[in-house]
Amino acid sequence: MIEDLEAIIESLLFATDEPLRVDTLCRCVEGAEAAAVREALDRLAAAYEARGGGFYLAVAAGGYQLRSRPQYHPWIRRLQGAAAPRLSRAALETLAIVAYRQPVMRAEIESIRGVDCGGVLRLLMERKLLRVMGRKEIPGRPLIYGTTRQFLEAFELRDLKDLPTLREIQDMGGERPAGTTDGDDGAAPADAAADPEKDASVPGQAPGGGTAEGAGQDAEPEANAASEPAPQDPPDRPNLS
Repeated sequence: MIEDLEAIIESLLFATDEPLRVDTLCRCVEGAEAAAVREALDRLAAAYEARGGGFYLAVAAGGYQLRSRPQYHPWIRRLQGAAAPRLSRAALETLAIVAYRQPVMRAEIESIRGVDCGGVLRLLMERKLLRVMGRKEIPGRPLIYGTTRQFLEAFELRDLKDLPTLREIQDMGGERPAGTTDGDDGAAPADAAADPEKDASVPGQAPGGGTAEGAGQDAEPEANAASEPAPQDPPDRPNLS
């Protein structure tokens, strides 16, 4: 058994801005077995909860990450300056459609929403919440879109299977996700739950900004639209000093 395994793992979690998977931790801590790493993570999570301090150990995007507790975000915003604007309703609707129906074409999104989505797709790709998964093998070979690992991190999901079903959303009193029907439980397609490690993503906070849809943007966003992402704040991290 490795001495100070919990302390080693805690230092690794503190030193990174993105969730760390168990296999990544095993590679960093030579000789550590996956079972021992998971047990150490469970003990750390329990200790943070018992302490009730300003941060906790979150499970997101298939990994573990230290995050500040939501009730302390107002003070963090004061430290960091003005908070970024939230995503618009149009952006959230588009994101929900892609999350539940991926891989999906722009034409399918626009058919559901009834408006042009070019500007919103560009915004969500700049935020690294969406990515181009390829092209559909039909005439014109249109681009198809899916969510990224950043999306899972932002909404604290282990994987796409953690997306709430239509019934769960309705039980909570929420609105039905756009494009779903009475016979649709709202679950993501099985082929959409690919390993999030394969998604190109840059670590960051939960989505915190947005703009209204751009008018007259008829051109299809290109696959390299997200090559120069807009600057993003890193996730809130605890100060252990």
